[in-house]
Amino acid sequence: MATKKIPQTGRKAPDFTLPATGDKKINLRSLRGENVVLYFYPRDNTPGCTTEGQDFKALHRRFRRQKTLIFGISRDSLAAHEKFRDKFGFPFDLLSDEDSKVCDKFDVIKEKNMYGKKVIGIERSTFLIDATGTLRQQWRKVKVKGHAEEVLEAARQL
Repeated sequence: MATKKIPQTGRKAPDFTLPATGDKKINLRSLRGENVVLYFYPRDNTPGCTTEGQDFKALHRRFRRQKTLIFGISRDSLAAHEKFRDKFGFPFDLLSDEDSKVCDKFDVIKEKNMYGKKVIGIERSTFLIDATGTLRQQWRKVKVKGHAEEVLEAARQL
């Protein structure tokens, strides 16, 4: 049985290319020179995911002062992402990982309990990658309240 490769802090983050809002393709390796926040969230237009996006939106300028880009990633379609981004005015792009390949690379697909039922989905997780492409910090099983501020503080330390 093959063991899953889990991203290791202090090592290069797994590279990927995904379609993004604004008719873009985002390639992680091409973002070298900037710090990058990747936040994986379960679904567009759900209460926790909306709050998380709004929290990152509220701090967006402060992240930019730290030379840090923000990207939200879920398995929703690009069309759903466009509507979600437009509805809430997110100043950063949302990336669509419909086939879960990037979610698998970052090991964020987990079995969860939802209303008493077992479901497979994205475990809310965030990754902070420095300007050299090295994974500097990761948060798993994220609780939304205060999380964006915690990530900003970590970005300040880079």
